[in-house]
Amino acid sequence: MLTSGRMTTDSQAGLCGPELRDLADIAGAMIPASPERGMPGADDPLILADIARSVGRDVPLVREALESFRAGQDINDWYANAGRPAALLGRIVLSAYYRDDRVLLALGHEARAPFPKGYEVEQGDWSLLEAVKHRPAFWRKDR
Repeated sequence: MLTSGRMTTDSQAGLCGPELRDLADIAGAMIPASPERGMPGADDPLILADIARSVGRDVPLVREALESFRAGQDINDWYANAGRPAALLGRIVLSAYYRDDRVLLALGHEARAPFPKGYEVEQGDWSLLEAVKHRPAFWRKDR
């Protein structure tokens, strides 16, 4: 397949119709619409299009996540058990959802990028981090 003057494999070509329908089912189950708060669901056509555009090089893992969902699992069970592919898809869905102007407005934010103006963030209780600072290192040292 030739795309933008470059050869791509099928795994890089994007999602097909049935995969997009499965993606809509997953996105809508992850973040359903809330009409009372004026918030669309993640399966809203504009948000879904942004999700599909955001898949990029992760098409193979997203396909793996979609295939594991088709096994008929409950969305919560699926997310808990599908591992890295589900976590990746969840990140993609959330990122696209919170980029939507309607969502930002419903949450009381201006519909704009956070920079260069920035957002005012209320200071929290830094003492809550003391337990983390004093805990032994737990990351892998072999890398």
